[in-house]
Amino acid sequence: MSFEILFKDVQVVDGTGKKAYFADVAVNGDRIAAIGELAQNDKVKYGQVIDGKGLVLAPGFIDVHTHDDTNVIRLPECLPKISQGVTTVIVGNCGISASPAVLAGDPPDPMNLLGKRKDFKYPSFEAYVHAVQQAQPAVNVAGLVGHTTLRNNVMDDLYRAASSDEIAQMKVQLREAMQQGALGLSSGLAYVSAKSAPTEEVMQLAEELAEYKGIYTTHMRTEFEQILEAMDEAFRTGKHAKVPVVISHLKCAGAGNWGRTVETIDLMERTSKHQDVSCDCYPYSASSSTLDLNQVTEEIDIFITWSEGKPEYAGKMLKDIACDMGLPLIDAAKALQPAGAVYHCMDEADVERVLKYRLTMVGSDGLPNDPHPHPRLWGAFPRVLSHYCRERKLFSLEQAVHKMTGMSAKRYCLADRGEIKVGAYADLVLFDAQEIKDEATFENPIAAAKGIHCVMVNGQVSYSNDKVSKHRHGRFLYRHQQ
Repeated sequence: MSFEILFKDVQVVDGTGKKAYFADVAVNGDRIAAIGELAQNDKVKYGQVIDGKGLVLAPGFIDVHTHDDTNVIRLPECLPKISQGVTTVIVGNCGISASPAVLAGDPPDPMNLLGKRKDFKYPSFEAYVHAVQQAQPAVNVAGLVGHTTLRNNVMDDLYRAASSDEIAQMKVQLREAMQQGALGLSSGLAYVSAKSAPTEEVMQLAEELAEYKGIYTTHMRTEFEQILEAMDEAFRTGKHAKVPVVISHLKCAGAGNWGRTVETIDLMERTSKHQDVSCDCYPYSASSSTLDLNQVTEEIDIFITWSEGKPEYAGKMLKDIACDMGLPLIDAAKALQPAGAVYHCMDEADVERVLKYRLTMVGSDGLPNDPHPHPRLWGAFPRVLSHYCRERKLFSLEQAVHKMTGMSAKRYCLADRGEIKVGAYADLVLFDAQEIKDEATFENPIAAAKGIHCVMVNGQVSYSNDKVSKHRHGRFLYRHQQ
């Protein structure tokens, strides 16, 4: 019996939520070949040995909520992700995806979060898959199709409802993408470029998903006062289409909404009794997106990350900018447009309540093209393990890892990923449970985490000694691909 790589004497947290155990884990090719007391067996031969004494071996983390669509191609080292133990990213969230996209001009807000006009060059999902495969990023990639992207392909005006003919065209494009391996449909109904879409428009598109066992994810119409109504809309859409629903980055935004996660989780729990629903969450009490005039308020701090209207004000608080310009807050915000912002809009108790909820997965929602990104881009997964697991003790290490691996793989139909078991793909992360820590902060957001010793992608060591390997081993993951 011989193995190419042996992780020796590791504490295995297998991604299922079951109790950790100590073992050796052997890898051959791109799969886990054996688990047990292997190093002591004289009949076992192995090439490389990775000593894991005192360390945890877990499945590679799956970032279910990213906007890495164009970055996995343009910057295939994917350092912000692989450095925190992420081995798979799901792109195309919040209604915006790089494919299938055909732009007549500059990308509308919030598609501009994904890049410039030149970055949208994938008229079909298949073309995007091919580009990812050619770039061979350091992490695996799977993709959703964005509702706003589809609207932009066929509509001359995004600030209205789509016509029946336009919906028919969008349905054809979505169906083709599903046939080409997309995971499902995402929407971003809170954004002005999709806000005019009635529920029925999204329902008709979602009808295309069931045949392919796809999924519907949504940045809901609002996360503020009318959040329960927005959740109901999302659940009705999934029920109509007979598909699972994921509420993206579930939160109660705005000071007047704090504490209401008791209500949102209660609604989720009641709905889960008769419908397949879940949510994702990032482990911070601040959000980040483009500067939305509807969210401009004196109640919270708003940090401007970039501005095309007034680039000199990037990196400053909106209230300070308004003071400097001698303008009311809303007028200063208008002068900055288009712009990006971090909103300190949540209550920490709400974040904890959602994060520990049994149906919550972890997603970073990081914005890789932001010059001053939210720290979640580099730190989300280590932060769950350090702050919320080790320090706050919200959940056990096994539960924390499950929320970032096995639960996510099952939810998005990523076959043989997210678990440490014989025959599974060898996407693995070796880390020190006592030392792992997010280093990225709001002041200094670009910083690799501490405590990550080694990251393996498809059986190959892809990150170690704080560096990405010269050879990258990520793959495109199709829906239900074995």
